[in-house]
Amino acid sequence: MNILFVIICVVSIGMICLINPESAISVMLEGTRGAVDLSLKMTAIYALWMGILKIMEKSGLSYYVSKIFRPVTKLFFKNESKETQDIISMNLTANFLGMGGAATPLGILAMEKMQDGTERATDNMIMFFVINVTSIQLLPATIIAMRSTAGSHNPSDIILPALIATTVTTLIGIILVKLFTGVRKTRK
Repeated sequence: MNILFVIICVVSIGMICLINPESAISVMLEGTRGAVDLSLKMTAIYALWMGILKIMEKSGLSYYVSKIFRPVTKLFFKNESKETQDIISMNLTANFLGMGGAATPLGILAMEKMQDGTERATDNMIMFFVINVTSIQLLPATIIAMRSTAGSHNPSDIILPALIATTVTTLIGIILVKLFTGVRKTRK
């Protein structure tokens, strides 16, 4: 497989040098500039949301936010400690606000807390993973930032379609997890 990639790279470089090297270089530089611009904007957005999460944590607001999601965490994550449910609630909040990058450390921590010592994922871990992947998003901050960087005239037009799509995928994911974990339990 590596030889295939070497051939592709050599042929591509050869084509660039032979056909139109001036335009290829300008396109590469333009692509690099776009990547750097996007990276800087995404870094700024993540820094903002991570700061907001830290302020929420230090001020105690995260406790109240976790109380809002407490019925959800109790429903889907039975037998988990209050601390684990609070971490899950903060993760759900971060995802709900479109802060996927900020939610990642909380998600990892929640998974570690739910681990039962075996190598297999528990039903709660599977449910958490699916809810995290599909996560209902009220404010898809990352997508809005990417649309803004791409020059969209109204980058926030994505909010309603994203809310509908993520709600539907989350509901389907929850139903499928319940079905498959139920089937797995009946086979045991």
